[in-house]
Amino acid sequence: MYEYRAPRREFEFILHEVLGAERVLVGLGRDDVSRELIDSIIDEAGKFSEQVLSPLNWQGDQQGVRYVDGEVVPADGFKAAYQQFCADGWAGMSASPEYGGQGLPAIAHIVVGEMLCSAAMAWRMASGLSEGAAYALDRHGSEELKGRFLAKMVAGHWTGTMCLTEPQAGTDLAMLRTRAEPAADGSFRVSGTKIYISWGEHDFTDNIIHLVLARLPDAPVGTKGISLLLVPRRIDGAQNGVSCASVEHKMGIHASPTCVMNFESAQGWMIGQPGGGLAAMFTMMNHARLGVGLQGLGLSERALQASVAYAFERLQGRAARGPLDRDKPADPIIRHAEVRRMVMTQKALTEGQRLLAYYTYQLEDTAQLHSDPAVRAHAEQLVALLVPIVKSLLTDTAMETTGLAVQVHGGAGFIRDTGVEQYLRDAKITCIYEGTNGIQALDLLGRKVLMNGGATVRALAAEMVASLGTDLPPALLPWAAELQTRMKELGELTAVVGGRVAQDPDELGAVAVDYLNHAGYVLVAWCWLRMAKVAVQQLAAGTHEAGFYEAKLAAARFYFERLLPRTQAFAAGVRAGAGSLPVLTAEQYSL
Repeated sequence: MYEYRAPRREFEFILHEVLGAERVLVGLGRDDVSRELIDSIIDEAGKFSEQVLSPLNWQGDQQGVRYVDGEVVPADGFKAAYQQFCADGWAGMSASPEYGGQGLPAIAHIVVGEMLCSAAMAWRMASGLSEGAAYALDRHGSEELKGRFLAKMVAGHWTGTMCLTEPQAGTDLAMLRTRAEPAADGSFRVSGTKIYISWGEHDFTDNIIHLVLARLPDAPVGTKGISLLLVPRRIDGAQNGVSCASVEHKMGIHASPTCVMNFESAQGWMIGQPGGGLAAMFTMMNHARLGVGLQGLGLSERALQASVAYAFERLQGRAARGPLDRDKPADPIIRHAEVRRMVMTQKALTEGQRLLAYYTYQLEDTAQLHSDPAVRAHAEQLVALLVPIVKSLLTDTAMETTGLAVQVHGGAGFIRDTGVEQYLRDAKITCIYEGTNGIQALDLLGRKVLMNGGATVRALAAEMVASLGTDLPPALLPWAAELQTRMKELGELTAVVGGRVAQDPDELGAVAVDYLNHAGYVLVAWCWLRMAKVAVQQLAAGTHEAGFYEAKLAAARFYFERLLPRTQAFAAGVRAGAGSLPVLTAEQYSL
């Protein structure tokens, strides 16, 4: 079993050397957020993640949660860790100072989210959902509601959930049945059953604020008839009509209670306008989708750390180029090229996608803080384009990287006591919740790309080219040329799909996943080129950290030569289209 170690040098490299976080924040009017402050956040959050949360991860998975007489009892140590988390001030990092938050820009606290996901993803889900619920309430709630509930949520004294899914209504929320009846006092009485509600019930706090999608009696059918309501577990200390009927028994995230929640004439209040529930809820969902991408990234980092540790200590066989140490019975397995291939795959995917995620959060800061409305709008468009890519790519990758961690460990990885099989089990849900990765691909291609004729893709491509500047080191020019080729190919695929979808709408679903993956791998190539540029410059300047930067260049080379070529298969899938997906009968599938 392995404990998590915060990769502080990696964070500093991405935030300061590549993204120039302090410089960008000064340009956004946040000169109060210095490099020194960001580094102190990294250090202190690293200590909490390493010393408090990481030891709970495996223990929580083994113990799980208990459901006793309608009450959910989390794993040992989880409640104490949450109380320390709130007492140390981590709960309100991003929230408005008006309600007791610290108002930090995203780029200053994103690293905390990643570390918490690496350390104990199941535990992190409670605080992460609460942050999203508070954000949605702040953006869409009335002043009265915010004054009554938000400060408690920001402080972590009350947690929050999002209640969308019902037994008959998963992705298709138009089938939603939960009802909200108007009451004489201006509130509503909410009745219905919601499933798959993470941290819907627990003993961390004395109150839980549920954000519930429901229909008013006169609401039209379809998604336009859905409203969003705030429904507390307790009101003024008295139990509301909210109860947990059961918890699910799951493949992974055993320590995160996944609840069936019953609402029986529970008192609630409207957030936003009647019928505007999905628009308000999407504020929380987009926040959550980026958060799920961070979960995938966090698991990839933890899996990489486990693989590196095992590969350097496990002795097995002799290296093909000759024994490393004849006094030992065998060489470390990292000496075998196949093991290096697996570990380098983990490293290249994890570190490249970290920059992609952090760049997206930096764009969020621009969208919220820039003084020019046009710049804000442009950044917001880019964020909307990147959200489904970050969510899908980083979580699909987590399945690959955690699977590779098991493979590096061999038989030991398949055994529960080493801990790495938990990473693989936990990773699978990230591909499913907050919109399956297939839904993310449809969102990207159908809404974010084709609805404006690919204009946002072209804008992002221009942003990518501009960021590299005109002083790219000569050694990197072949990689830059390859990136240009793949970017051009993405533009061609966009045009091909646009033409086909106009003739056959089934083309959209047939190629969306391949299109998203092609775009994602191109973006990560761009990220690696940015990092390689910094590495070359540092080495040319005679840095005392030559080993660190040489490793960056090695990983960049691996990505360009062995991972970016995957785009050729993705492109082939897009070009094949719906014609390669015949409609077979059930009998034909079973032959």
